[in-house]
Amino acid sequence: MSILIDKNTRLLVQGITGRDGGFHASKMKAYGTNVVAGTSPGKAGEEVDGIPVFNTVQDAVDETGANTSVIFVPAAFAKDAMMEAAAAGIKLVICITEGVPTLDVVAAHSFIKKQGAQLLGPNCPGLISPNKSLVGIMPAKIFKPGGTGVISRSGTLTYEVVYNLTTKGMGQSTAIGVGGDPVVGLYYKELLSMFEQDPDTDSIALIGEIGGDAEEQAAAYIKEHITKPVAVFIAGQSAPPGKQMGHAGAIISSSGGTAAEKIAAFEAAGIPVAKEPSEIPDLLKRRR
Repeated sequence: MSILIDKNTRLLVQGITGRDGGFHASKMKAYGTNVVAGTSPGKAGEEVDGIPVFNTVQDAVDETGANTSVIFVPAAFAKDAMMEAAAAGIKLVICITEGVPTLDVVAAHSFIKKQGAQLLGPNCPGLISPNKSLVGIMPAKIFKPGGTGVISRSGTLTYEVVYNLTTKGMGQSTAIGVGGDPVVGLYYKELLSMFEQDPDTDSIALIGEIGGDAEEQAAAYIKEHITKPVAVFIAGQSAPPGKQMGHAGAIISSSGGTAAEKIAAFEAAGIPVAKEPSEIPDLLKRRR
């Protein structure tokens, strides 16, 4: 099995006629994802790589039964795109767009939850259930089917950890990039719970970074609720206080958010922390 996406995913690409939307729609389709529709206002009736284009998400859902959406629209329009998807009955909304204003995300996330849907992102690479479905911009060739669930705040570190897992013979059930902004949708605790309940996930790799206290909360949650082996890597261990490192959410404040604090929280919960991403596979194997 996998979580969130699989062979039953019927994907809609919002912004499909744009450069990024069209490029990645073709990549996802070529991987085997069931890309059933795209949207671009005023361009209904067109096609992108054989994928029909509709003016609105509602039209696309009514015509194709799309249940998942991935968003490639400019940041100024991302809030409306996220809310439009949820209002049309889409159950999982993945926003790839970066630079979305934080208050826009707060409003969209609240609306999406009220609609009974889920949000992943924004400013995220999406997710993949290997050999089942790819939604987003992840490099599919490094992934292989298997039992390790991956959750990460960092796109590039996701790829590094997955490459090491794959080369050590440890495939992935689902790999998820949650995004590096201060406010995003699905996060560690929700995804950890999903992996815990997935019978085909036998271990979990968690990749965190400086800023906020989500990793500390995850450590406490793992200690109380997760029975499967977990190994962690925390990025930004050399970051100076007050300096943003890469993501908008990756900044150490005077009240906390340092790598040392996050590492200490996991170690206190009995969860091994890798010094380098390449150590993750061996740490998981030791705990099986």
